[in-house]
Amino acid sequence: MFLPNEHVQNVFHIRPEDLKERGVKAIITDLDNTLVEWDRPNATPKLIEWFKSMQDEGILVTIVSNNNEKRVKAFADPLAIPFIFQARKPMGRAFRKAIKNMNVKREETVVIGDQLLTDVLGGNRNQFYTILVVPVAQTDGFITKFNRRVERRIMNFFKRKGLIHWEEEN
Repeated sequence: MFLPNEHVQNVFHIRPEDLKERGVKAIITDLDNTLVEWDRPNATPKLIEWFKSMQDEGILVTIVSNNNEKRVKAFADPLAIPFIFQARKPMGRAFRKAIKNMNVKREETVVIGDQLLTDVLGGNRNQFYTILVVPVAQTDGFITKFNRRVERRIMNFFKRKGLIHWEEEN
């Protein structure tokens, strides 16, 4: 349940043409430490270009975040990207709401995130294809710090078993 289908260094390694080739029509993505640092209020120019490349290829994007409305709305509204806040990941309701709003099927959707305990577990439990990214920032909010300690143990297990091969950037 904690093993992602795929792992990449960052979202910029996820290309729209690769997604389309696999029949993907939609992305459910986390916000904090997946797209930008948890304390960065706005998208970077490179991230805006990434969103545009997805849009140009007809791939829909919804941000699904456990953060509060003020944070997620301030980030998503200037980009005109739909969002769900206080998602309570890994629970499935927000994932189901996102695909319903985008009018796509589960098998046409990928879930992108930086946390095993919320994004990957939630995506896997709800039968989505999951892509884990290395956290953008080395710092985290309070609850995430706890999750990271648990995740490090899970990741070390996966590495020892040869199930995952990656290192965080320094």
